[in-house]
Amino acid sequence: MAFSRTYDGDEPVRINKWLGQTGVCSRREADALIADGLVSVDGEVVADAGRKLEPGQTLTLSDRATAALAEGVTIVVHKPMGYVSGQPEPNKLPAVRLVTDNNRVGEGVTPADEVSLPPIGRLDEDSRGLLLLSSDGVVAKAVIGPQSDLDKEYLVRVTGDITEKKLKILRHGLMLDGRQLKPAYVSRMESFRLKFILREGRNRQIRRMCEMVDLEVVDLIRVRIGPLKLDNLPEGKWRMLTPDERAALVG
Repeated sequence: MAFSRTYDGDEPVRINKWLGQTGVCSRREADALIADGLVSVDGEVVADAGRKLEPGQTLTLSDRATAALAEGVTIVVHKPMGYVSGQPEPNKLPAVRLVTDNNRVGEGVTPADEVSLPPIGRLDEDSRGLLLLSSDGVVAKAVIGPQSDLDKEYLVRVTGDITEKKLKILRHGLMLDGRQLKPAYVSRMESFRLKFILREGRNRQIRRMCEMVDLEVVDLIRVRIGPLKLDNLPEGKWRMLTPDERAALVG
């Protein structure tokens, strides 16, 4: 459903400022909607991001615009080591700090600082790779909700003696925190490199699994969440999740 409201102020005001002040969206989100041709004033599509709204004029956001705002924002980040996923302890760097204009890959508008972008799933400080930051509750439920069946793929470099017996234990025979782990897909790719595919995300799960069979993780990168792949997104960079990717995640 389209959003429509008549401006009842006394002086002209920039559209993005007014939308921000009224809580409809952030100024940056307003600029993005204008750029996509989704905002109109008195029936005329707004093309100029600096356009001002005059007293008595009616602003309308299209159905596409209101749907986009309702969905929230989802950011795809290639998290480097040294950043934590969520709310940090003192002297820790949260991954959301990477979401800047300079680090953006591709089109889109950098979310405003006031937009909350909690992590969707864990990726610990010593690990790197694919991380989702999102204000979209539907995406969050699809990825980490109790009914989620999306698997996550990791490439892991270890030290220690890798044997077929250890691989079998990693796949089927471990318990963490007093609970049996779900079966995992674990395969050997190179001499000291393993591929893990998990359907759960316990705290530091892969590192703890490896420790239990006398293997030490020296590098861990997440390369896939369900249908979403890290691909060639450079480390430390981010991009917007596309509508097609969102549809694939939420099923």
